[in-house]
Amino acid sequence: MFVRPTNPVSHRLARLAFVLACVGALVVGVAGPMHRFAGLDVDIAIGVMRYGFYIAVAGVALGVATIVPTRPGDRRRGFVAAVLAIAIGAAAAYTPLSWFQRAQQMPELNDISTDIANPPPLVVTLQLRRGAANSPAWPGTSAGVLQRSAYPDIVPVILAVPPAEAFKRVDEVAMAMGWDVVARAPADGRLEAVATSDWFGFRDDIVVRIRPDGAGSRVDIRSKSRSGESDLGVNAQRIREFTARLKATP
Repeated sequence: MFVRPTNPVSHRLARLAFVLACVGALVVGVAGPMHRFAGLDVDIAIGVMRYGFYIAVAGVALGVATIVPTRPGDRRRGFVAAVLAIAIGAAAAYTPLSWFQRAQQMPELNDISTDIANPPPLVVTLQLRRGAANSPAWPGTSAGVLQRSAYPDIVPVILAVPPAEAFKRVDEVAMAMGWDVVARAPADGRLEAVATSDWFGFRDDIVVRIRPDGAGSRVDIRSKSRSGESDLGVNAQRIREFTARLKATP
């Protein structure tokens, strides 16, 4: 026999919260593939993600508002829907929220180099950047000063091996990090690669330069985004990881 719930309004609102959370998660989730595979403009795709975030947050808020009225007992229903709305909505909102927070905290830089006075130039990757939103040119002295202030740890790597051996290590690390190596020029001491993000498919161009430094080698790396005023710290983090791996390579 069907038992009518004693809280029909709260029950419906809890189900609505669940639907909102699921829709928000779906909208957030498809924003990246819409840009990466369907060619949707990045600003529009980020706008889609933002609206998905708002919908997910609405689902969370409504779930919180209904979780007590729908708590188990006295033929109350909707508690599970409210809990799921909170869990799904919070998970969906987490990534956009972290992006927006990092955008406020990080400097507006999209071109990071261990050598701000003479950054490694783009050669092969320069041809791959046709149509990119960001200029391939180094942004200049002011950007270098801002980088030094924001990321003082981004400095050249000195290896106690000759350039030929240093190049081999650089190549190994680049491959281990999953970069798409597009140019190997050991005679010029240059390796170029492209790194593509998993979700939105953002592409960053990378140049590694190896030069003699006494009996050893100096390695400089530059990582530059093709789009976006701020890289949210991605390029600096990439260089940090590359540096750590390179130093640890036997």
